[in-house]
Amino acid sequence: MDLQPSPSGRSSTVGRTSSFSVADSGGQTLSSVLNNPHAGKLEASWGWWSVAPPEFTPLTSTKAACDLTRSDFQSYVSSISDSYYRFEDIRNHITKEQTLDVDNIGEALVACLREVPALYFKEDFALEDGGTFRAACPFTDVSENIILQEKLSHYLDVVELHLVKEISLRSNSFFEAQGQLQDLNVKIVEGCNRIRDLKETIRLVDTDLVDSARQIQELNASRTNLLALQHKLKLILSVNQALSALKLLVASSECAGALDIIDDLQHLLDGDELSGLHCFRHLRDHVVTSIDSINSILSAEFMRASIHDKGDKDSVILLKAKARASISLNGEDVGVNLDEEETTNFRDRLLPLIIGLLRTAKLPFVLRTYRDTLTADMKTAIKTAVAELLPVLVGQPLESDMGAERTVDADGGGLSLASKLRSLSSGSFVQLLAAIFKIVQAHLVRAAEVKRAIEWVMCNLDGHYAADSVAAAIALGAMVAESSLESNGQGGALPLSASLRSTSKVLSSPGKGSDAISPSNLSKNFRADVLRENAEAVFAACDAAHGRWAKLLGVRALLHPKLRLQDFLSIYNITQEFITSTEKIGGRLGYSIRGTLQSQAKSFVDFQHESRMTKIRAVLDQETWVEVDVPDEFQAIVSSLFDSEAIVSGSKDNAESNMTEGYSNEGSQVGSVAQNEPTDSSSTTAVNAAQGKAEVIERKKSDAVTSSQSNNSNTKERGKNATQTLECGGVSYHMVNCGLILLKMLSEYIDMNHLLPALSLEVVHRVVEILKFFNTRTCQLVLGAGAMQVSGLKSITSKHLALASQVISFIYAIIPELRQILFLKVPEPRKSLLLSEFDRVAQDYKVHRDEIHSKLVQIMRERLLVHLRGLPQIVESWNRPEEADSQPSQFARSLTKEVGFLQRVLSRTLHEVDVQAIFRQVVVIFHSQISDAFSRLEISTPQAKDRLYRDVTHILGCIRSLPSDNSNNSATPNWGQLDEFLAQRFGAEAS
Repeated sequence: MDLQPSPSGRSSTVGRTSSFSVADSGGQTLSSVLNNPHAGKLEASWGWWSVAPPEFTPLTSTKAACDLTRSDFQSYVSSISDSYYRFEDIRNHITKEQTLDVDNIGEALVACLREVPALYFKEDFALEDGGTFRAACPFTDVSENIILQEKLSHYLDVVELHLVKEISLRSNSFFEAQGQLQDLNVKIVEGCNRIRDLKETIRLVDTDLVDSARQIQELNASRTNLLALQHKLKLILSVNQALSALKLLVASSECAGALDIIDDLQHLLDGDELSGLHCFRHLRDHVVTSIDSINSILSAEFMRASIHDKGDKDSVILLKAKARASISLNGEDVGVNLDEEETTNFRDRLLPLIIGLLRTAKLPFVLRTYRDTLTADMKTAIKTAVAELLPVLVGQPLESDMGAERTVDADGGGLSLASKLRSLSSGSFVQLLAAIFKIVQAHLVRAAEVKRAIEWVMCNLDGHYAADSVAAAIALGAMVAESSLESNGQGGALPLSASLRSTSKVLSSPGKGSDAISPSNLSKNFRADVLRENAEAVFAACDAAHGRWAKLLGVRALLHPKLRLQDFLSIYNITQEFITSTEKIGGRLGYSIRGTLQSQAKSFVDFQHESRMTKIRAVLDQETWVEVDVPDEFQAIVSSLFDSEAIVSGSKDNAESNMTEGYSNEGSQVGSVAQNEPTDSSSTTAVNAAQGKAEVIERKKSDAVTSSQSNNSNTKERGKNATQTLECGGVSYHMVNCGLILLKMLSEYIDMNHLLPALSLEVVHRVVEILKFFNTRTCQLVLGAGAMQVSGLKSITSKHLALASQVISFIYAIIPELRQILFLKVPEPRKSLLLSEFDRVAQDYKVHRDEIHSKLVQIMRERLLVHLRGLPQIVESWNRPEEADSQPSQFARSLTKEVGFLQRVLSRTLHEVDVQAIFRQVVVIFHSQISDAFSRLEISTPQAKDRLYRDVTHILGCIRSLPSDNSNNSATPNWGQLDEFLAQRFGAEAS
């Protein structure tokens, strides 16, 4: 690269010095040169922009310009060669990264801001401001001034360099946009030329073709008029033939063919082909009359196929129920389901009827009529079953139902229907419900089959031969229904022919309607309407059955709460089975019957709870707080509490046996709709075994209650094994009669909780209530001495208190197990509140037990104070001459005798830990009270001192023999203040 200097200090390329001048480049800048996107074409860019060559450091030369050679620049080239090579490397590197820098636009200015102090970029920067000047020019001498100038020059170079870089990064977009604008101008010019050519071509074509085409059009119009006349004559002939065929088809109930002819005639009426023909002025009325006749035929046939042709299954069920073999364990069940062949035949029978009703848009209306008819038929069937079965069931011998008092004539005559229903035993009533269940099941299965058939026709006919016919019928019916709605909205009820005419207009001009009334949307809406009415029919039938069933339960609403648990469960379980089965068919929840069942179940729980509250109140008022033996049945109850899996499985077994017992008089289980198999002998054996097990369990429970109320001799007479204590969690408890009765009641509450899971929350609340009452009433009777008034006790002894403490401790011990078992069925959101309730009850029992123990301590303290009040008189006798008697005084002997008696009573009844806790407090009281009393005595004679020594040692011997946990860690048991008194008063003699 040959360079030569110029007088202005700028160098140019050799051979091109004459192409540039300072004047030509006066309007350009350095940024314009660097922003040229064609950086590689340096010469072309300089020639285009007329930019002066780059500036280099001027060379000092003494030779004239014409005498300069390359050797004259050798020294200069040598001195800048390193810098130049670095410059070349940097430029090449920048060229390679130029594309990458586009993504970093703006970073150069950020870097500039980082290198140059922020002071110089402030908006209010002004050197004339004193503070700004001192901050920007902090120099004191010339040398610092030079350095500052160099620093400012450096800042200027940095800013200029980064600005040039940013401008260069953005130049490509500018030049690219300029090129695209030029291309756009060229294309616009070309487009205008093409448009001008096309206009000329169109003008030539119009001139050459229009004249000849006009002649052809006139000839074609004449031919068309002749053909229209011929077509009109043929149309009149075909309409007359169609009317004749329509009358014959309607008369023979051939609805499908008649509807096809009606569709053809309707299309003619909707069009303009018959307009002006006076002979067909009554054609529309004939079509409407024919459609009404077809709708009547299809509706009657649909009702006959869906309801009236189900056979005599109701009669068969009633006959078998009357013969006590309705659902016998060894009898044949009545089939209520259709097999595959019958289902296919039934669907094939309904298919043409449904298609016909779809085409006339009458299927929703017919389904509403079908719903009303089905509901009325269901109610009639249930009413007939009750009327025919009641005389038979009323005449059966009655079982002894608890709390159910009935006075019935021998033949059941003279009673109203409600009275007869109330006079039935629980087994007979369950048998009546089972028969009604079967009848309802037969009706609902038929209705469900109709529902499935309609759903199959409407939704699942893919690949069937009638799929296209159904799709067309749905589309036509949808348009007819929409037209009918529009006409009703306009205030007039148009005939079906007018609806069909409107339908034809909508179908013929789909582009004029909105998306909301497009054929596809109308078909979807119409199909949804049919399916909704279809589902409503079955649900209405289920709802009617639920209402009748709930009415039967409501008639006996006052009797059911008084039944035994097994009898109530038989009614509850068959009702639950009925609800589940009907809801499965209907597809919706039966809120009314569920509410009735829940209400009666709650009434049952409430009545059972009230009866138990009354019983436990009476038992507590009659309680004499005497220890009784514990029969093994109660020990089994406690063992089951500590085995939750056993109690759950046992409750489930009881539930199954109870259900079987409830169904034993009526036959096999009235299970789900999908099953219809006769019960074999093995299942009969299992059911009988479950019945026997349930009876044994109930017998054991009743025997347990009786045994708890009897003494040991009566227990032995019944052959019941009994123990003196009740084991609970490895700890033995002495029990009284009311504690055993409460345990039995808690077991019954657990049974109700597991057998009636829907009422688990109510049962838990009742358990909490009875526990609270037992604790409160026990406190009133024992601690409050209420038993002296109601039970006739002369006093509340330590034995009574100890037994009460044992009963309270036992209930406190089983509360956690009760909570765990009862909470198995409680919903999660309600558990936290009930947990706090149980915790409060448990805390109340613990406080009650501690109060009883405190009462025992208080009794001993009061006895001590009584004896201490007589101590001064005894001390006066000590000053007399010593007698031969070396025994302790009456004070010491009486006190130790009472303490020993209390120890024997509590040790036989209470747990060792409780005994130690009680006597630990007694020992502390004895030490403090006796030592204080002895300290206040005035002992003046040696005889009195000897007697005092004998009393102290005697009392200390008794104290040291008492149960102790040795809390003071002394070598001497129960060491205390009395020992210290002995050591202080008698010193070496005491030791």
